[in-house]
Amino acid sequence: MKVLQLRTEKCVQCGECMSACSKAWFKEDSPALSRIKVENKATYSNINVCNQCGACIEVCPTKALERDANGIVQVRKDKCTSCLMCVGFCPSASMFFNGTKQTEPFKCISCGICARACPTGALELLTTPESK
Repeated sequence: MKVLQLRTEKCVQCGECMSACSKAWFKEDSPALSRIKVENKATYSNINVCNQCGACIEVCPTKALERDANGIVQVRKDKCTSCLMCVGFCPSASMFFNGTKQTEPFKCISCGICARACPTGALELLTTPESK
């Protein structure tokens, strides 16, 4: 399974990861539409991204969340009713919703776009043993 390794000590809060993500998935440069969030703090960076724990899968009443063949938690748009239970339940607050751009929640799917855009190596896409 692919997951993002976070090295917050290397983050310079430039926002390149959020920019690359939102451009790739929504075709516009908007931190609100990024699947990764960097919260700027005076003395440190807080990088918020899905760790693929799968806790959200159990709370979805329509079974719209499931692991794909690679172990990545995916939102099945054809089953999602936008109840937002997953957004409210996510233990890492890494499930996002923006009703102006799409009707279902979105999250990181470990595509690596943000890691490739990061100029300091604060993000790295790793392959780990799959956990279901």
